Amino acid sequence: MNTVPRATPLAWVNGSDAPERPSLNIGYMALTDCASVVVAATQGFAQQQGLTLNLKRQGSWAGLRDKLVSGELDAAHCLYGLAYAVHLGIGGVPARAMAVLMGLNQNAQAINLSPALQRKGVSNPEALARLVHQHGARLTFAQTFPTGTHAMWLYYWLASQGIHPLRDVDSVVLPPAQMAAHIQAGRIDGFCVGEPWAADAVARGQGFTLATSQSIWPDHPEKVLACARAFIEQYPNSARALIKAVLAASRFIEQSPENRRSTAQLLSGNAYLDTPLERIEPRLLGHYQDGLGNHWQDPHALRLHDHGKANLPYLSDGMWFMTQFRRWGLLREDPDYLGVATQVQQLALYREAAQSLGVACPEQAMRSSLLIDGTRWDGSDPYAYARSFSLHALGELPDARVGA
Repeated sequence: MNTVPRATPLAWVNGSDAPERPSLNIGYMALTDCASVVVAATQGFAQQQGLTLNLKRQGSWAGLRDKLVSGELDAAHCLYGLAYAVHLGIGGVPARAMAVLMGLNQNAQAINLSPALQRKGVSNPEALARLVHQHGARLTFAQTFPTGTHAMWLYYWLASQGIHPLRDVDSVVLPPAQMAAHIQAGRIDGFCVGEPWAADAVARGQGFTLATSQSIWPDHPEKVLACARAFIEQYPNSARALIKAVLAASRFIEQSPENRRSTAQLLSGNAYLDTPLERIEPRLLGHYQDGLGNHWQDPHALRLHDHGKANLPYLSDGMWFMTQFRRWGLLREDPDYLGVATQVQQLALYREAAQSLGVACPEQAMRSSLLIDGTRWDGSDPYAYARSFSLHALGELPDARVGA
């Protein structure tokens, strides 16, 4: 089996910058966007920084969360919204200070619908909206974690089509790898999930891809490298070394199509995704086919590095997830959006690591993005943004503003 070529060994880190803890337990889920963490751990990049990364595959995001909170995992490949939910004390666990060390990727999640809906002629958003509103169908959609990215993409996309995600349809939580089986059993009508599980369902004949997450928000934030804030406070050198290892691996993967292909081969192994290469490689390379006969090269496919633009922990990215928590009633009051993001996003630590590797760091901690419904998000007024949507759950909640 071909694997990613090992990095050229460099001198071990020593002196005052040496990692306080050279052996770290790192959690991940079996998803294509765990690639940088796996490559860092197995292909020499961690060793360059004086680290050994012990990879721990998790069966669910809830399990990963609990092990992060308990300290069983030092850091993890993590849903953006999961880290913020723990920090804010929503989603079933007491609040605990969390840290986002870096972005791991942008794009490359998907919304799929079932073969049963396809047989009913539901092959576009308009037909789905008609089925819900004119025919009164009560559909069930799955996502992977109540405050996670997939829930937020699913809710945002449905709302952009005039379907209220909390009133017009039902939502359930499933582990990523189980989506196709639940479609096949007729328990759900659609799902939002990370690759390779959307492509896997298409290949199995279990439905089709109706929308990609990058069609909702081109170059959206997705997974992050996250840890408890206490880890950074106790082991700052280890945290910095971890960022450097994963960032160097991210850069390596995107240096050539051959590196992407060898990464797909590595991920397909039993220890990682345990999935045929042909289910992983095409969409990792940006080659999409949706199960309806359409094929395209996606200009906003999986980005693991993009010259550092996919890795900077922008303040506005973290703030966006909090606006959606508020929009859908997961937060009953407005947080101090900028203040919380400044606490969670480890910009200074990331910049130190990136600069030592020669990775460019944009000076601005905010970025501006245009989403599918025509709204622009730039982080300038999160309070107004959370209230700007025609479909939301804010009317059911107290309109209080924390810190106002």
